[in-house]
Amino acid sequence: MTIAEPLEQLDARLPGQIVDGSPAETLAKARAARLRHPLVGRVPATLYDNSGVAGLESAVARSQAARALGALRLEFMKDDAPVEGSRLVESVVLAIDGADNVEALTQEREGKP
Repeated sequence: MTIAEPLEQLDARLPGQIVDGSPAETLAKARAARLRHPLVGRVPATLYDNSGVAGLESAVARSQAARALGALRLEFMKDDAPVEGSRLVESVVLAIDGADNVEALTQEREGKP
């Protein structure tokens, strides 16, 4: 999957809550801390910045994306962390899983390994 695909999955799961424009626009706003909610912006920015990709269309493995969010997930697991942050990060992880599953099913249908 690409970095853009989990953002598209997130938009389908949580319409209007994370994605603000195209995936590229969302990422640019997130990295500049200009999304509607500062907490929300940390998730796509962290995903992109910590996954070691060259761009939104770069391939990223499910495990690579999950590792990229690792520190943020731990931060939101603390007792004093905002509950909405924990729920948001978990929604992102589910979106990553969903994007990866869609890609795997598509490849299976096309007969690709």
